[in-house]
Parts: sequence; C-alpha cells; structure tokens
Amino acid sequence: MTTPAPETDAPRLPAEWEPHAATWLAWPKNPRDWPGKFHPIPWVFGEIVRRIAQFETVRLLVDDAAWEDKARRVLGKAGADLERVRFHHVPTDRGWCRDMLPAFTLRRASPRVRAVRFGFTGWAKYPDHLLDAEAPEHVARALKMPMVRAAAQGRPLVLEGGGIDGNGRGTLLTTEECFLDPITQVRNPGLTARDYEDAFREFLGVEQVIWLGKGIAGDDTHGHVDDLCRFVAPDAVVLCREKDPSDENYRVLEENRERLEGVRLHGGGKLQVIDLPMPEPLFFDGVRLPASYANFYIANGTVLVPTFNDPRDRIALGILAECFPDRIVTGVHAVDLVWGFGTLHCLTHEQPSAGKALDIVHTS
Repeated sequence: MTTPAPETDAPRLPAEWEPHAATWLAWPKNPRDWPGKFHPIPWVFGEIVRRIAQFETVRLLVDDAAWEDKARRVLGKAGADLERVRFHHVPTDRGWCRDMLPAFTLRRASPRVRAVRFGFTGWAKYPDHLLDAEAPEHVARALKMPMVRAAAQGRPLVLEGGGIDGNGRGTLLTTEECFLDPITQVRNPGLTARDYEDAFREFLGVEQVIWLGKGIAGDDTHGHVDDLCRFVAPDAVVLCREKDPSDENYRVLEENRERLEGVRLHGGGKLQVIDLPMPEPLFFDGVRLPASYANFYIANGTVLVPTFNDPRDRIALGILAECFPDRIVTGVHAVDLVWGFGTLHCLTHEQPSAGKALDIVHTS
C-alpha cells in the first residue's frame, strides 16, 4: 500500500474550473483521424482557439515552422487573437492533448505547479502514438516545470486524462471499463482498483475514487468518463441520461446513475447528480459516434459545449449555463469533429495557475 505524502507537501489535482494559466491544443494534421471529413477540422479548431483566447493564453503544438504558418493563416481568418497564442514546435502523431499531455498538480504547501507524466499507449489500440507519448517531456521543458513519472506496482502507470475527472477536493471519477477490463484495450495488465487508488493518492492527491461502470456507445477509448459524467462543482456532477429504453446507452447510463445514488463525498457531503441529455444517435458511414454534451471544456471565462444540430443542443446549453453562472456557455458545432471519436474536452488540456483554488457558486 502506498504511503501518502505528508499533508504539507501533498499534491492536489485542481478542478478544471479553477484558474488557468493556459489551455494546450495540438493543431490537427492527421487526416486518418477524420477520414473523408478532414477539410473542415482546422476551421473548427480556429473557432475553438478564438473562443478560448478571449479569456486565456492558448499554447498550440505544431510540428514545425511550416505547420505554424498554416495554423496562423487559419487562425487569422477565424478572427483569433494571435497575441494570446503561443506556438510550440513539437511533433505529434494524433494530438489529442487531453490524453497525451501530463496532469498538472498543485502543492498544498506552496503555489508551485508540477507535471505528472503518465504512460501513453494510444488508448491501448493505435500503434501511431510514439511521438504523442513523448509530448509531456516537451511541455514540461517548455514551461521549466518539474515533472514526476507516475508508477504503480513498480512500473509506469498508463493513463489518459479523459479517463478521469476530479472535483479539486480529493474526489475522482473514472470507469471500470476503461481501467479494469482485463481483455479489451488493457492499459495496465494486472492492476487492481486498489492499485489505481493508491497511485491516484500518491501522484494526484486523490482520497476518494468513484468507480462508474461502462462508457457510452461509439467511444473507441473503451470507457472514458468525460463522455458521460463530469464534475461541475465540488459537490455536483452532470450525468448523461438517455430516455429511449431501446437505445444501447439507456441501460449503461441508468446503471451508472444507480452507482452515484447516495454517494457521500470525501469530507461527508452528498453528491448532487444533474441530468444532462444525450443527443439523438449520430452515425457517419454506418459507424455510431460518441456524441455527448458531457465532453465540454471549462476555460477561465467560458464553457465550450459540443453541439450536434440537435433540438437537445439548446437544453444541454441551458443546463450547463445554470451550472456555470459566472461563465459564458457557448456551443461549438461538433458534427464533423466527433468523427474523430472525440470533441472539445478530448482536444484540450488546461494548465492551472499557481495559487489558491477558485471558489465557485455551487449548483442548486
């Protein structure tokens, strides 16, 4: 069993709504991520960067100077504030920053930020991941930031950021399908739930792990939690709900709801569960896509929410606006984007500011 670090020096994984120093993105370049639909993707990125740069610095990974020029042209036409964009020449394979970049923790005894490097194996599925796996070193070096390598049972711990979600107060959401399935897309063979919990405590300062069951249909990560359930306050989550009993997500989401009923948070408070609708099933080329409003991204002054030309877009935006009354909640068209099997949260990665946690208005 891992011995926790002393409280005065323990790490803390901040919540996404706490102040950011920057948001990291990687400029899209791999047409295989969006086969037959790549052309509009840079323009969707242009809109994402434009929205985020209104409130914070955007740090953008590009392969080299030629790719930087391409990105600058698109961003300029999209109206993004290029003064708020910092370019980093770092070659990548696929560039899903949520999953390949390090986690950032704060120290309880000081305002120092530290990078936590997890292993990345292309979701235990895709062989073209070796450049992405080295991105954490480049990021830590660019920021002159100390970095620690996460491990469990004497070996590197493989983990993607989309597989976890925290409330900044010591509680973490994840799924059994993603990390405990012994057959499909196995990240860490032989690790138990207790092994993960010990590692989360040591490297992220987590005291409570809420294990959900399975993820949504169409998710090729095999169960990332950021497509179904997210913290929106220290004591509240949004959980996707499918009302059609014939839909393959219906039973999965209801079972996850049952797991959350009666949960008491680390510290004793009750967890509030807020319904977030699912859009109508979205298919392309006969493939069901992981369209979900839960894949939103919380930036300093805004929340970007994927939308799908669906009547439920408006409902989802309204629910999230009530959850984040201090931010501008904006929809970003994601029908093309989700053909890459991910949307806004998958693409982005926050870099927290050093300092005290941001107090927010709890949902009611």
